[in-house]
Amino acid sequence: MSGTNTGVPSVLAHELPRPVPADELAACPVGDVFRRVGDKWSMLLVIMLGGRPYRYNELHRSVEGISQRMLTRTLRALEADGLVRRDVRPTVPPGVEYSLTPLGRTLLEPLSALADWAVRHEAEINEARERYTP
Repeated sequence: MSGTNTGVPSVLAHELPRPVPADELAACPVGDVFRRVGDKWSMLLVIMLGGRPYRYNELHRSVEGISQRMLTRTLRALEADGLVRRDVRPTVPPGVEYSLTPLGRTLLEPLSALADWAVRHEAEINEARERYTP
């Protein structure tokens, strides 16, 4: 909420142009973050790393169904976004550990709010899905 729009969710505080231009949608930083948090693996890894740092193989064993390639791609994308830190230990072989950055830790609160909302409304969502007929 902004100070001038008390009670108005921030996503509604500014009117979107009609139609929404495709180039603006593609360049929107909010949409970019939503695409990241909405992918299959990113938020699971952020939640796990929110608890403690993990070694690569430990993460791979802990997430059933994720391939090594997808784990690597997801961790690299989270690292590129500044959410995850990759620390290489000077051992033989080199030990690699992943942890959340301070920026990544700030994502845990809004992610928790969304998760709490989903749990709170799970029954309503399931009922709506059962009633829905295209």
